[in-house]
Amino acid sequence: MKVILDIETVGYNFDTLSESQQEFIIRYAEKEKDELTRQEKKDEAIRYLSLYPFTANLVALGLLNVESGKSSVLYLDEQSSEYENEEKTVKYKSFSEEELLTVFWNYISKADTIITFNGKNFDLPFLMLRSAILKVKPSIDLTNLRKHKITHVDLLEQFSYKNTIKKFNLDFYCKSFGIPSPKNDIENGMEVKNLYQAGKIKEIAHYCGRDINATFELYKVWNEFLNI
Repeated sequence: MKVILDIETVGYNFDTLSESQQEFIIRYAEKEKDELTRQEKKDEAIRYLSLYPFTANLVALGLLNVESGKSSVLYLDEQSSEYENEEKTVKYKSFSEEELLTVFWNYISKADTIITFNGKNFDLPFLMLRSAILKVKPSIDLTNLRKHKITHVDLLEQFSYKNTIKKFNLDFYCKSFGIPSPKNDIENGMEVKNLYQAGKIKEIAHYCGRDINATFELYKVWNEFLNI
């Protein structure tokens, strides 16, 4: 089974971190002599909390079966909910974060190929470490898939020829290849936190669904024309 994978994360509120953790996050910003520059660097460091499994929640996870073209989006919500899109191609279901990860590990262990966009440097290690933090045992080691005889196609790595040429974001590649961009409504993945704080959880889930669909379309381009 070939599976497209994508996650959405939201950083903790900075004030909830311990004093030593806060100091560590903004330590370089505090070295800036200019007050305006120092504040800008601090704001940037806090915004990047979404990127680390130690300072962020997993709020949505998208899985698309390449063979069937159908996908599932698991998302974080205290209220139980399950529904499909109008085309019946995407199923959405809410979970606690621990439940979400448990469902994910049961599903992904059946895959023989995992396809991501920047998954090698973000999605896969995030899922491993976040699971450990929440005491959920991974079914496979996503950072060493070869030992499980699972192929990982990281499209960012493929389109940048393993970082030998300039890397672009998913939106840029989609527009270059004539693929509808998932970023039309959300300029940047970092803006997911604004939706989360506004209680717009389902909008995040729908955004994640668009992300995996765009990744699927980009995979088709790579597989047909560059997978030689």
